[in-house]
Amino acid sequence: MIKKTLCFSNPAYLSLKNNQLVIQLLNAPEQGDTDMLKTKTVPIEDLGVVILDNRQITITSGLISALLDNNCALITCDGKSLPTGLLLNLCGNTLQNERFRAQVDASLPLVKQMWQQTVAQKIYNQASVLSQCTDAEVACMRIWSKQVKSGDPDNLEARAAAYYWKYLFPEEKDFTRSREGGGPNVLLNYGYAILRATIARALVGSGLLPTLGIHHHNKYNAYCLADDIMEPYRPYVDSYVVSLTKKYGEVAELTREHKADLLQIPVLDVVLDGKRSPLMVAAGLTTASLSKCFEGKCRKISYPVYD
Repeated sequence: MIKKTLCFSNPAYLSLKNNQLVIQLLNAPEQGDTDMLKTKTVPIEDLGVVILDNRQITITSGLISALLDNNCALITCDGKSLPTGLLLNLCGNTLQNERFRAQVDASLPLVKQMWQQTVAQKIYNQASVLSQCTDAEVACMRIWSKQVKSGDPDNLEARAAAYYWKYLFPEEKDFTRSREGGGPNVLLNYGYAILRATIARALVGSGLLPTLGIHHHNKYNAYCLADDIMEPYRPYVDSYVVSLTKKYGEVAELTREHKADLLQIPVLDVVLDGKRSPLMVAAGLTTASLSKCFEGKCRKISYPVYD
C-alpha cells in the first residue's frame, strides 16, 4: 500500500480519535482569533510522512504516539520552512535486535563494498538524469560509475558531483549546490528532506538503525545510514526539481504550490530489479536487501536504476 505524505503549512490543531488523524484548521493569526474553520479526518494507517511547517500547529502526544506506532515519519520545520527535526518509531521490526547486532558487527570489507555499490549506482543515475535533462556529455560519468573501487578511495563520488552540478541547471549561471543557496537549491533542500524521511522510515521498517552509517559518520548526525542509502535516489529528486524549475521559472522561496508538488516525491516512479514502482515502495525493497547484506544472506543492495 502506498502511504500518503501530508504537509501542514497553516495553523492547525492535530489530534487522534478512533485511530484517525483529526485535522482542525484554524483562522490565520491576522484574523485575530483561533476559531476552528474546518475539520477533516485521515486514517493513521494511510500515512507515511507528516510534515509540520507552521509554528502555530498544536499536535497531541496521543497522535504522535499513534503516528510512530504506524511507522510514520514526522518532520518539523523552522521559520524558513526548512526541515529541522525527524521523529521515527524506535521499534519498527520484530527482528530489530537481531538486525541491529548484524549491522553493528558488519566487517569493514563488507561496509566498503556496500559503499562502492552505493556510489556506483548514484553516479550512474546522475549520468542518466544529466543525459535526459541537458545536452551535456555523460560518457565520463558512465566510466566513473564503473571505476568505483571498494570504499571509493579515489573519491569518484565528489568528482562526479562537481561535473554533474556544473551542467544540471544550465540556465543558472555558476550554480553551486548548497543548503543555504537560492534558486533550485530551495527546492532541492526540501525535496531531499522528504526523501531522507522516506528512506529513514524504510530503514526502521526493515529493523535497521538509521544512525549507524556505512560511510557517513558525523557524530552529530542521527541519520547517517539514511544519508548513505538515499544517495542513489537523489537523482530522482534532482530530475523532478529540474521539471519544477521549468514549470515555475526562477524560485526565490518556497510557496505552497512548490511544497504541494514536492510532496509527490514518495510516489515518483522508479525502476528497481526491472520492475516499476513508487519510490516509497522501492525504498522498502532497498532497505530489506541492505538488511540481508548485513546478515550475510545477500551480497548486493537492490538500488533503483534511472532510465
